[in-house]
Amino acid sequence: MNNEGAGQTARPKRADARRNEETLLDAAAALFVTSGVEAPVRDIAAKAGVGTGTIYRHFPTRADLIIAVYRHQVEACAEAGPALLASSASPHAALGSWINLFVDFLVTKHGLAAVLRSDNAGFDTLHAYFLDRLVPVCTQLLEAADTAGEIHSDIEALQLMRGVGNLCIGADSDSRYDARRLVDLLIAGLRLPH
Repeated sequence: MNNEGAGQTARPKRADARRNEETLLDAAAALFVTSGVEAPVRDIAAKAGVGTGTIYRHFPTRADLIIAVYRHQVEACAEAGPALLASSASPHAALGSWINLFVDFLVTKHGLAAVLRSDNAGFDTLHAYFLDRLVPVCTQLLEAADTAGEIHSDIEALQLMRGVGNLCIGADSDSRYDARRLVDLLIAGLRLPH
């Protein structure tokens, strides 16, 4: 009977640990977007409402944290596509909202490359994961907007994602460069005239 009780108390801890990890990853992602991947661990801990020891228990190295944030953001971006499609005023609006999430992800992703430079195989694995999860979501959004007669139908998801990525290059090194504005113009330019 004691073993059963121990098993029952372990489950909520695992659920709490998962929630804590999600909170940490959300806080780290937000700081990576505004401050870069070298944001101090103490700032991430403060934003997440935990001690720095908690972060180190979950993520012993900065690379572990950055990779976890990367995977977490890929999943959040992948899950957001269908949700935005269901809740937005139009498929084009859903596409625009999703692309904004994708831009935030790309800002974080640029720092990842520098951290993983020495581990090309690890980076290649993450890049393949990124493509496998996000290209189908972008495809779904583009197809919905095309079916609704809102956009030009001759653009593929990977082309659009690559174009958005190219517009984001340099945004972190020049405060006068507003990548999001240019991405908004790109998404507006997909729209068919009324």
